[in-house]
Amino acid sequence: MGATKTTLFTKEQNDLALMAKAIAHPARIAILQHIVQTNTCICGDLVEELGLAQPTISQHLKELKNVNLIEGIIEGNSVCYCINKETWAAFRKFLNAFFVPVKINKKCC
Repeated sequence: MGATKTTLFTKEQNDLALMAKAIAHPARIAILQHIVQTNTCICGDLVEELGLAQPTISQHLKELKNVNLIEGIIEGNSVCYCINKETWAAFRKFLNAFFVPVKINKKCC
């Protein structure tokens, strides 16, 4: 999506596209699933859980944090991450609105 073309779309469309792009990697989906399943802040166990290198995990966390799907709290030498409940709820609302039931005309295609 070109920078100048995003103005053609609504804020909701742009927000949904940015969040969808942020989760469009299996590692990021796994990170989000792990954080949701543990229902707590995650510090250093993502490397062990996912089997990816620390710099790789950090890059994925950065992408998720950039769209506010997660937030981080500094605890000593590490940063603990948890789901940003407001953004998570908004993303869910966007997706629910996007995936409306479709009536398929039998004569279509």
